[in-house]
Amino acid sequence: MAASTRLTSRLALVTGGGSGIGRAVCQRLASEGASVVVADISHESATETVGRLPRDLRGQGHMAAAVDVSSKESVKKLLTGVQTRYFQPPSVCVNAAGVTQDDFLLNMEEEHFDKVLLVNLKGSFLVLQAVAQALVACGAPKGSIVTVGSIVGKVGNIGQANYSASKAGVEGLTRTAAKELSRFGIRCNCVLPGFISTPMTDKVPERVISKMELLVPLGRMGEPAEVADVCAFLASDDAAYITGASVEVTGGLFMG
Repeated sequence: MAASTRLTSRLALVTGGGSGIGRAVCQRLASEGASVVVADISHESATETVGRLPRDLRGQGHMAAAVDVSSKESVKKLLTGVQTRYFQPPSVCVNAAGVTQDDFLLNMEEEHFDKVLLVNLKGSFLVLQAVAQALVACGAPKGSIVTVGSIVGKVGNIGQANYSASKAGVEGLTRTAAKELSRFGIRCNCVLPGFISTPMTDKVPERVISKMELLVPLGRMGEPAEVADVCAFLASDDAAYITGASVEVTGGLFMG
């Protein structure tokens, strides 16, 4: 997809922006003219992402920030910092922060289940709520919030009871938010990636990757940039009549 300037003068917040899909989203939004707040649990990773972002348009400025999305205080501090610097809340938000703690259901530790739900589901709730509250409080005419779910939230996955549950929750959260926030001009949509080449999948053995690719009708793993393209579309006014949607970016994996 060719880059455009459809996000010029927009302020975007991306959680999980220090790597993988989050970093690709930051690069895509910046290439379309947005000023991007790159938020990540690692300030070092967020700063590295900021260093890779284009600043081609007048007034375009980016910012790195550390955030623990599972902490309400940390998220509140993030939003306060953003508004202090830019004098406005982000009108675009992409929730890409996420973790895995894989194990079979019979062996999974309670703390590993809790950790994944805290970051993936509660974290999405806290960021979505904080951004929406800030937009409503300032009377912003519109906003677009994109959550990153997963296709396994719809179909489940062996060894990922916690991750699958968290991503199913993210999709339900997003649809509910879309219903509640539409009257304020805030659109909420969910992107469901399939098998995407990220630091998370780098740990997967090659033989497993090969088997996974056989399940994908398009015959390959997806790239983070392909997920970022969809996020940028949903963030833009090209998707002005789309809210409460879940968009699969899976290469056809698990289609009906």
